Amino acid sequence: MPRTIIVGLDGSPESRAAAEWAAHEAEPRGLPVKLVQAWEPVPAPMAEAPLLGAETHQHWTGRVLREAAEELRARHPGVQVTTEQLSGPPAEALTGAARDADMLVLGSRGLGAIGGFLVGSVGLSVLAHTERPVVLVRAGGKAPDSHGKAPEGTAAGTVPVPPVLLGLDTRNPDAAPIEFAFEAAAHRGVPLRVVHGWNPPYYYPYGMAPDAEITETVAESDAAALKETLGPWRPKYPDVVVTAESYCGSPSLALIEASREASLVVVGRRVRGSAVGAHIGTVTHAVLHHAAAPVAVVAHS
Repeated sequence: MPRTIIVGLDGSPESRAAAEWAAHEAEPRGLPVKLVQAWEPVPAPMAEAPLLGAETHQHWTGRVLREAAEELRARHPGVQVTTEQLSGPPAEALTGAARDADMLVLGSRGLGAIGGFLVGSVGLSVLAHTERPVVLVRAGGKAPDSHGKAPEGTAAGTVPVPPVLLGLDTRNPDAAPIEFAFEAAAHRGVPLRVVHGWNPPYYYPYGMAPDAEITETVAESDAAALKETLGPWRPKYPDVVVTAESYCGSPSLALIEASREASLVVVGRRVRGSAVGAHIGTVTHAVLHHAAAPVAVVAHS
């Protein structure tokens, strides 16, 4: 049974951009798209108001779903689009809907001229609790049609195709984010750019002059680890052109800067519990808020 790409829809421009992105992603994968909307029953005191009754609110949310689905089918006739209205708190409903999905796609508000995302409480809760890949898309961001196709009227091969960008931690590499990134690049027909940032030796913050020899040794070791980690994946995806880069400095800053020239950023999130709840991770959190491209967060063990 094929998986489905789930889109959380609330009628906002951001969620509609997420639906458009999902349809573009579903087409080369041959997957259906399901638009879901969480309908939270109106509190009893408000439900007594003539224009704010539960039936009125449910009818309005259902109309948003139907109209969005019709628009998506018209623009993407080759993609099967279905809808489902869920009842309950949005974060819980979306997390439940994502359990059997190929991925969950959510809209996120942009941060204006400085770029990046504004991830709300619902998005952060879903990210922290679902074990399926979650993609955040903002309205007005990069066009979602970066699948190896030049714009109409443009000669093929004359427009650079933005690569998929993977942020890789060579200390704790996991197959899930790596496989997701390779799959995304393969389906889009674009290169895969792998970036790893490593912090300088511990004595830098204490004002000591950097030791060039030690820094070079660490850099060589880190580059070798990056090459070794990617080694088994290259034969599995022979058509994907892979470039690997290792930087001395903040991993999050390296990824944020590289995201300016990417069509999709892929980062991992370790599944682990703590006394204060689920954890997203500092690098992933920074990339979520400041990346210039859609961000896919892939949970792993």
